[in-house]
Amino acid sequence: MDFPALIFLSSLVSVEVLAQRTFQELGSPLCVRCCGDSEKPVPNPTKSRVKQYILYPAPKFQPQIDMTILKGEKGENGGEGHTGVSGKDGDPGPQGPSGEKGQKGQRGPSGNSCKNQYAAFSVARRKSLHSTEYYQPVVFDTVFVNLFEHFNMFSGIFFCYVPGIYFFNLNVHTWNLKETYLHIMKNSQEVAILYAQPSDRSLMQSQSIMLDLQDQDEVWVRMFKRERENAIYNDDTDVYIIFNGYLIRPDTE
Repeated sequence: MDFPALIFLSSLVSVEVLAQRTFQELGSPLCVRCCGDSEKPVPNPTKSRVKQYILYPAPKFQPQIDMTILKGEKGENGGEGHTGVSGKDGDPGPQGPSGEKGQKGQRGPSGNSCKNQYAAFSVARRKSLHSTEYYQPVVFDTVFVNLFEHFNMFSGIFFCYVPGIYFFNLNVHTWNLKETYLHIMKNSQEVAILYAQPSDRSLMQSQSIMLDLQDQDEVWVRMFKRERENAIYNDDTDVYIIFNGYLIRPDTE
């Protein structure tokens, strides 16, 4: 087959293919004969095929970023922040187990040498006593009670070895027509007086006092010096002159 014939056949094929496409799109056969415009077949609208295109919404796409590729280098530690507000106290926890026994402690200092927190005495004089030119202590010769020997019978003085509050009492018998003038002494100070004016009748006189004593304080009875006839009376059978004292409350309580 020569080259012009080949060109001719190719043209026929192209025309055929074009006719088929036109037929498919219009739905009617292609008119191949020559005719006027009035004789051209009218395409059937019911059979026409019109392509309809439906627009669907594009699918949502959530981008995902790989954070590992954006992670930078580790920064420096920040400064220490302010202390926060203290929270509420919690409930007490259960009692823990007993700990191990500790070592023996050191020996403590020595305690008070006066371990006996008591003091009391009751003494009497069985002989009468007259005043002299000087003050004189009243000395006693009979002991009823002398706890721990705090009352010295030779000097007639009570020595305080247990500091605290004490009660003292002095009883005497006056002498007819003579004055009675005595003092209860604390150290060298008069703290109480027992006095009776001269009378033709003898009387029992009494005086009491409470004193706050410190260690080594002294309490005793002193007869006033002679300015007028001054005396206390006692006979050999009865006891009239009595001096008592006892501790009420020690300072260590």
